[in-house]
Amino acid sequence: MTSIGYARVSTDDQTPALQLDALKAAGCERLFTDRGVSGAARGRPALGEALAALKSGDVLVVWRLDRLGRSLSDLIALTGELKARGCGFRSLSESIDTTTAGGVLVFHVLGALAEFERGLIAERTRAGLAAAKKRGAKLGRRPALSADQVSHARQLIDAGERPSDVAKSLKVDRATLYRALAKPSPSSSPS
Repeated sequence: MTSIGYARVSTDDQTPALQLDALKAAGCERLFTDRGVSGAARGRPALGEALAALKSGDVLVVWRLDRLGRSLSDLIALTGELKARGCGFRSLSESIDTTTAGGVLVFHVLGALAEFERGLIAERTRAGLAAAKKRGAKLGRRPALSADQVSHARQLIDAGERPSDVAKSLKVDRATLYRALAKPSPSSSPS
């Protein structure tokens, strides 16, 4: 079993020395460091190298959970991936170790809390949208073309202009123009 350490600092001005010292003291045999990379960034080259270096039975070690990812759902997904590969995970500051039964329990509880929070957010979003609709708010994107622009486009096309040229003059895609033209004009709707 090999312990592989991963450290990350968000800016080039910061130093990972504290993290690296802690990882070395924890017995990490190989260390990988991302410098000047946000935890939310998808492209973390050193993390990719650390994950690639892990073999079944190895353990990925970080100084703190926030060094590995910004969100709990990302951490849960990553540890799930590690588990599927037969690897463990340790966070030194939080004393989480998925190679122990207690560490697995803690991570499952965190995962359940994250799922619960996602559910609450979805419920609040749906309730907010329903309340906004009741108040008469228009939801969704603002139309790319105003009613006047659509009316003008109809006149130009009826006069013989090519739809692609009209779309270009309005600075929209041809498909956007066709969708706008397909909607009934406000003047033709029944009163």
